[in-house]
Amino acid sequence: MSFIEQPLDGFLGFTYERVSSSRVNVRLTLQPLHMNSVGVVHGGIISTLADVAMSNLVESDEGVQRAVTIDLHTTYLQPARGHQLVAEAQVAKQGKTLLYADCLVYDDEWQLVAKSSGTFFMRAATFVPEPTL
Repeated sequence: MSFIEQPLDGFLGFTYERVSSSRVNVRLTLQPLHMNSVGVVHGGIISTLADVAMSNLVESDEGVQRAVTIDLHTTYLQPARGHQLVAEAQVAKQGKTLLYADCLVYDDEWQLVAKSSGTFFMRAATFVPEPTL
């Protein structure tokens, strides 16, 4: 089973693990670029981590994503610190074109730092992206 291949994920340092057909974990080893001015992980990084984890619940089409986010909600429960974050995403419900997912984000001491939910539109597997100018 393949994962989405996009430059942002590589730049941020995400690594992927498919736990089952309905669960995906995405890990991030923290670096200074992930931190905000207060010294904790920037909320946008946490939200992106959760979004990427949930998007990868739908197997990619040779690296091209098949699920695109149409709604994303993230609640931050405590500041994220440490050396690594783990996003554990799972399918809540899947229909013909919509996927509903939940994601829990933990620090390296397995403290819950955020929880997210998302709705994703699932497109056909034979999508060919338009060339960019």
